[in-house]
Amino acid sequence: MNERRIAHIDMDAFFASCELSQYPELRGLPVVVGGRAADTPQLNADGSHAFARLRDYVGRGVLTTATYEARALGLHSAMPTMRAAKLAPDAILLPVNFNLYRRYSRLFKEAIRTISPLMQDIGIDEVYVDITTLEEDSLTIAQKLKAAVFEATSLTCSVGIAPNKLLAKLCSEIQKPDGITIISMQDLPSRIWPMPARKINGIGPKASAKLESLGIRTIGEIATLHQAWLTQHFGQSYGKWLYQVSRGQDDRPVVTESEPVSMSRETTFERNLHAVRDKQALGATFTHLCERVADDLQRKGYVCRKVGLKLRFDDFTTVTRDITLPKAVADAQAIRRAAGKCLKRIELDRSIRLLGVKASGLERPDAPPSKQSAQYTFNFD
Repeated sequence: MNERRIAHIDMDAFFASCELSQYPELRGLPVVVGGRAADTPQLNADGSHAFARLRDYVGRGVLTTATYEARALGLHSAMPTMRAAKLAPDAILLPVNFNLYRRYSRLFKEAIRTISPLMQDIGIDEVYVDITTLEEDSLTIAQKLKAAVFEATSLTCSVGIAPNKLLAKLCSEIQKPDGITIISMQDLPSRIWPMPARKINGIGPKASAKLESLGIRTIGEIATLHQAWLTQHFGQSYGKWLYQVSRGQDDRPVVTESEPVSMSRETTFERNLHAVRDKQALGATFTHLCERVADDLQRKGYVCRKVGLKLRFDDFTTVTRDITLPKAVADAQAIRRAAGKCLKRIELDRSIRLLGVKASGLERPDAPPSKQSAQYTFNFD
């Protein structure tokens, strides 16, 4: 039986690359994505664009992505935009344009499927592909994958090929951007073990900090430890998992289709909004979030039996409420009505920092639901 060959394809600085396709004059410059609509480039009389700069940003947003030139200045995704402005005030700031990113994501994934239909969609800019049964050697397949993506999008990607998903994802980062990395289990000591432990998807900040406090920094250092020691310090389940992944063990299949558990939309406000003074703005946002959740459900062919509400207050306290519906729904009015009932169960005595709406208990309907628009104001009664 042939050894499994799994490819992980990861688009390079995806959101930023999509933007550069629209504004090629920015290539080679430090550019970040994470601005507001007000930061949309303006067209000058001579046909050139006037771009916003980080130094002009005021708000509480975070960066969505950064070009490699911006990363060289210390900027990265999830960094508070105001902090980024202090590090690189002259960097170009662009607003988020999800419609553009979704279009390029669709083109990228359609291109991948022309090489192998055994593709698992794991995000807007990355996929796994099972290439075990393909006849060509791994390098040829990687080159074909990259060529197909570039032809469809004019964007570059990095490809990692390994015996499983864990290692494929790790090695796709080794030669970013626009790289190809192919490893076997024999390459584990030289290529994977020297990598920081935090590179493994599933070793988050807390686990990484605990490992470091125990003098463990690399994947290879975890691999030297006995499973009993790891379970003693990290618990039975997580300790066993650490033992396995540090040795490159991962038997997860490439899942070509999966059913979502829930769909949600949320937004963090530029400033804290008060339940009374900012009632109109909150109401518009609440309705918009419900409409977006309804659109997601209808576009993907689902109805929901449970609707939830999420609020984060100015002291960072987060409160959630949900309600089970007597009948599955997918229209914005019904979702907004249910979320409004959840809202009545929350004491609104503090300013609101974040608002979110969630649909869960998803089902496939017998017939497509009708698409309706919700027109409500924010109700605090």
